[in-house]
Amino acid sequence: MNHPALFLDRDGTLIVDKDYLADPAGVELIPGVREALQQVRTLGYRLFLHTNQSGIGRGYYTLADVEACNVRMLELLGLGDDLFTAICIAPETPEQPTRYRKPSPRFIRESIQAHALDPARCWMVGDRESDLVTGLNAGIHAAAVCTGKMDAATWRTKLPAGATLHADFSAFVAGLTAHA
Repeated sequence: MNHPALFLDRDGTLIVDKDYLADPAGVELIPGVREALQQVRTLGYRLFLHTNQSGIGRGYYTLADVEACNVRMLELLGLGDDLFTAICIAPETPEQPTRYRKPSPRFIRESIQAHALDPARCWMVGDRESDLVTGLNAGIHAAAVCTGKMDAATWRTKLPAGATLHADFSAFVAGLTAHA
């Protein structure tokens, strides 16, 4: 059976982007994210977290710091420790050789294969152009949200062909629900 899935960016998509977040006390959910995640789970979507964390490669913080922030995010969401089928933390800086750093489609392609996902029913959702290009490069749908660094007006000038634009993750999910 081929499953639908969402590949989700973290900072600016699910939590407030605070630039190089290393302290779990700084984790703040974007309003409506919890309810939207609950909704997509009831629709049968598998959830994957894909986050670039170049602060690790730059020596600003450690992988353990990022994992602690992820644990805090899961606590705030209150949807269980198993919310995400898999989590990809890409520690590379833009100058370092890339394995999983977005816009590399490697994590998505590997996940599609490993978890019997249906690419036609998969989405990459994020607040940066690299998030969308990752999804498009992997052959899945891509959706931008305006809860990060770019507002709707800026997105309209940078939105890659084939990607969709949404006010926030909740609005994206409302569109999925309307077509379910």
